[in-house]
Amino acid sequence: MFNNVKKVYFIGICGTAMGNAAVMIKKLGVEVRGSDSGIYPPMSDFLQENGIEILDGFTPHHLDWSPDLVVVGNAVSRGNPEVEEVLDRQLHYISMPELLKEFFIRGKNSIVVTGTHGKTTTSSILAQLYSFADRQPGFIIGGVLPNFNTGYRLGQGNDFIIEGDEYDTAFFDKRSKFFHYLPFRLIINNIEFDHADIFDS
Repeated sequence: MFNNVKKVYFIGICGTAMGNAAVMIKKLGVEVRGSDSGIYPPMSDFLQENGIEILDGFTPHHLDWSPDLVVVGNAVSRGNPEVEEVLDRQLHYISMPELLKEFFIRGKNSIVVTGTHGKTTTSSILAQLYSFADRQPGFIIGGVLPNFNTGYRLGQGNDFIIEGDEYDTAFFDKRSKFFHYLPFRLIINNIEFDHADIFDS
């Protein structure tokens, strides 16, 4: 089904990872729109600079655009008007981690950085090292890398570096996001008791 995707709609587009993923998908030549509440810089500016329309609030008629695929952020849940409309219309929907897996990670050497602390720093160092080595990596990282002036890159090489977020994936998938990232190499910085709302030990 992913070969025929021409229009993608993001529910909760202004999150850091969601915004970066939206721009990455647009760079593939896909038409992208999305909605959120509390729209403000820097993500609103970033999306607008990349030609992505942001719709304020969540209403069913936003989906009259008839997207081929809807990306559901983990900040929204059942009861959200757009989520309910997606389910009522039986539209194809996917989580943001699944989107990254299917469009950017599958078929690549996935380097996943996990741990309670230091994920962004470690991922950023890896992206820089792989770039210096002319491996042309793709990456998505939860921060703006000064040398790249962005938190993502599509990459022309065989490597994809990703910050392995341990928080839940979506209302329909309560596993940690990193379970979707198909690791070829895995870095575990450290493990501490964290996110007690997700993990009980």
